[in-house]
Amino acid sequence: MSLAVRVIPCLDVDAGRVVKGVNFENLRDAGDPVELACRYGQQGADELTFLDVTASSGNRETTYDVVRRTAEEVFIPLTVGGGVRTPDDVDKLLRAGADKVAVNTAAIADPTLITAIADRFGSQVLVLSVDARRVQGDTRTESGYEVTTHGGRRGTGIDAVQWAIEGAERGAGEILLNSMDADGTYQGFDVEMFTAVRREVGIPLIASGGAHEPGDFTEIAQHGADAVLAASVFHFGKLTVNDVKDHMADHGIEVRR
Repeated sequence: MSLAVRVIPCLDVDAGRVVKGVNFENLRDAGDPVELACRYGQQGADELTFLDVTASSGNRETTYDVVRRTAEEVFIPLTVGGGVRTPDDVDKLLRAGADKVAVNTAAIADPTLITAIADRFGSQVLVLSVDARRVQGDTRTESGYEVTTHGGRRGTGIDAVQWAIEGAERGAGEILLNSMDADGTYQGFDVEMFTAVRREVGIPLIASGGAHEPGDFTEIAQHGADAVLAASVFHFGKLTVNDVKDHMADHGIEVRR
């Protein structure tokens, strides 16, 4: 049975406001998270992802209040990430209204966190968020891609493909693969990097970073994306969720209506 490809608007939140920049820098205000979440719910978004983009770098907890308000208004699955460091953080987010929780920086520091969360809450709750880029400078990895942390500001030297494999083995239910090279650039998804991970990982894979037009979403879905995620094109009105679904459906990709 083929599963419909999910369309997921992503709300990057900083200090209670949705923001968007290029490669996580030069952030500009994109509106109130609850208002935007309601808009996307009405447009037919399959899920929403809510990322507190400065939680790890600013060493702050995720804004539980915004999660609660969003969950009260919008009745589609909500994934929340940013500053999640312990299974207890996951518990708090689920109680606040999240359906799934994304981990990134803390899991790199301690990979056993993935196993601990999956064992306690189930793999279906856990999304491993991987911010990856082509290696730079003297860094070398087997795949040519490395994992970054702190909103893409720090390279780790960890092979992105190997990390995705390990995350799946440790119990992540799905992987959110974000191209830091493409993020916010409107150049299209990084098909090459996505394909490198897709070849090795069997769990659901969400493609993120660089979407510009409906064809970008269709292309990455044709390369095996289980879900497509974007921010800027939705927040600033360039595309609606239906624009993306229509294009994918016209090209033979199953979508939810």
